Amino acid sequence: GEFITSKEQLNKPGMKIGVSTGSATMLIAEKELSDAKIEYFDSAVTAYEAVANGSIQAFVYDKRQMELAIREGQAGVHLLDENMNEKVQIAVGISPKCRIPDFPKKVNDFIAEIRKNGTLQDMYDRWVTRHEETMPAITPAANPQYHLTVGTSGIVPPFSYHNSAGLTGYDIEMAYRFAAWLGADLTFKEYDYAGLITAAITGDVDCVMANLNITPERAESMPFSDVLYEEAVGIMVRGEYKPAYTSLDQLAKADIGIPTGTNFDQLVSKKMPDAKLHYFNNQPDMMEALMAGNIEAFPSDEPVIRYIMGFRSDLAYIPDYLDTFDFAYCFPRTPEGQKLCSQFNEFLAKMKKDGTLDALTNEWFSADESVKSIPDYRSFPATNGTLVMATSGDYMPFDYILNGEIAGYDVDLAAMFCEEYGYGLRVDSMNMDGVLPAVQSGRCHFAGAAITVTPERAETVLFSDPNYSGGMVLVVRNLVTEGGGLGSTNIRDSFEKTFIREDRWKLFVEGSLNTLKITVLTILSGTALGFGIFMLCRNGNKAADLITRFCIWLVQGTPMVVLLMILYYIVFRGVSISGMMVSVIGFTLTFAAAVFGLLRMGVGAVDRGQYEAAYALGYSNRRTFFRIILPQALPHVISSYKGEIVSLIKATSIVGYIAVQDLTKMGDIVRSRTFEAFFPLISITVIYFILEGLVSFLTGRVTSLSNSKRRSRAKILKGVKTGDPD
Repeated sequence: GEFITSKEQLNKPGMKIGVSTGSATMLIAEKELSDAKIEYFDSAVTAYEAVANGSIQAFVYDKRQMELAIREGQAGVHLLDENMNEKVQIAVGISPKCRIPDFPKKVNDFIAEIRKNGTLQDMYDRWVTRHEETMPAITPAANPQYHLTVGTSGIVPPFSYHNSAGLTGYDIEMAYRFAAWLGADLTFKEYDYAGLITAAITGDVDCVMANLNITPERAESMPFSDVLYEEAVGIMVRGEYKPAYTSLDQLAKADIGIPTGTNFDQLVSKKMPDAKLHYFNNQPDMMEALMAGNIEAFPSDEPVIRYIMGFRSDLAYIPDYLDTFDFAYCFPRTPEGQKLCSQFNEFLAKMKKDGTLDALTNEWFSADESVKSIPDYRSFPATNGTLVMATSGDYMPFDYILNGEIAGYDVDLAAMFCEEYGYGLRVDSMNMDGVLPAVQSGRCHFAGAAITVTPERAETVLFSDPNYSGGMVLVVRNLVTEGGGLGSTNIRDSFEKTFIREDRWKLFVEGSLNTLKITVLTILSGTALGFGIFMLCRNGNKAADLITRFCIWLVQGTPMVVLLMILYYIVFRGVSISGMMVSVIGFTLTFAAAVFGLLRMGVGAVDRGQYEAAYALGYSNRRTFFRIILPQALPHVISSYKGEIVSLIKATSIVGYIAVQDLTKMGDIVRSRTFEAFFPLISITVIYFILEGLVSFLTGRVTSLSNSKRRSRAKILKGVKTGDPD
């Protein structure tokens, strides 16, 4: 594959460039790398891993933060010496709804003062240049005149992040200094970056201090302070690579993957008799086995693997040929097959002579998918009948799926042949080991699937003249030399960084408790609300039923994250209510809607005759419902009710949008410090499973009490005159 050594290599079609959503670096990348495809990321750590595993070719971002990530252990990546042309400007975002008088001027006066006395530069040198992590003692205002609320992210070291001392960093020190200068007490609110801007615009915070880039779009919604500093925009690319093996001798006794239905096993065994062969249905399976370490190499035609390496930098090949080959189309050994083969050879000779075949080869062996096209062979007039072509459909660039249909070099060449000779064309894809039998049996008129010409095959099918000649090579893994791999493979080290270092386990405990609080409060309030609404509607109150149906439609039709943001920023705007309570209210509405639906379903499953029997025994409507109907209805819905609880726990992962530090948010905070993309996520998943099990167990214990089969005979017959002879 192509190693990236300059920005110029990135600015072309086919290159995928990662950017941080909504940032100034995004705008710079879109302008300076306009020919590349831009991929958007909400998390820098996720983008780093995308570069390391080859999902994107580069990530354009704040250079200082990427340097810190590499210094802290982000593996498989490095920064180019070359930066983007523009720099980003960092400032304080000021809420247009701030109630502190003359607030923008106060912010700028403060910045001017600490710039003049050297404090601003000293802060930058300590936190950003020297990576010191000690927060200086800052005396708070003795008699606060104002209350200052500062929005920050908590996940962007060294500017705003968590360590063993709590929330810290350059921006946090600035907030403490500004509050003391202003004569205000101070509160921090942490949001995802998308939530930070909204919080400032709606007045939920007075200002934003979070290494915030100035962008034209943001400046339309809120004012910014004077510029604090400028940062270079760096370019992160994958680390340098070297093949795991460089000669065939190193693989003499290795585990080698072989695609079923090919002659590769014969060639490998001839060249490497001591190798252990493992058979696979297709090339993608072999690639996965290679990446997983189950095999050490697999054979491939050189042009195919060179093409794939344009997209997979984790692959390499040993340049020594195992064997040379000719590719050709095959036809059945019948008079009709002989006629078609002769026509195809005539057509192929013409293509080679006028240069069309070379042009076709260049088109399909290019890494640029935009230059590739294929005739609409389904619309050919088929004057001389329709031919059926067998192919495998998974062997780029000869035959593969492109834009939802079978395409490739072999398919294009076949389509051009059919159009020339007045044939229609139908392409059937199948496993490679079924291609030759399909031709032999007459199910297909011919086959084109990068088929190697061999004497053994020539005994059963007719081969055309070769349409492509090349060599077979062994494909091996391409190893990252910088950083020692694509991420931490030592579970003990990952565990220590994620949980032990700086007592980060406390963050997971806090996040778990917050998630549990939201869940439990929602279950209690949602169940009560849903049950109460059902009681209002159960006897056919048309007005209550109509209003309820509309509200449920509205709540269930609104995405949960949108509902939370509407409640937080619009409905409860200006109300002193925490993000935690807003989360409970939002989830209560959706959970109540689910409970209401479950009750209607469960009660509807109880036979109407139960009501008549209860009324005949002298039960009132209310007593009938609670003593007869409800105990029979609950078993119908308990399983679904538990399922709603499990879904609720997982749904709480979005509350970071409204400044709630739940389990998922704490995971993001830890990832921002450890630069481990996967271990914290796996840890969060395990904790969610534990929480789900705990809540499900408790719910199961409570709901088991409602099981009518557990009631004693005395409870069932309570209020019934059992001794009455009448």
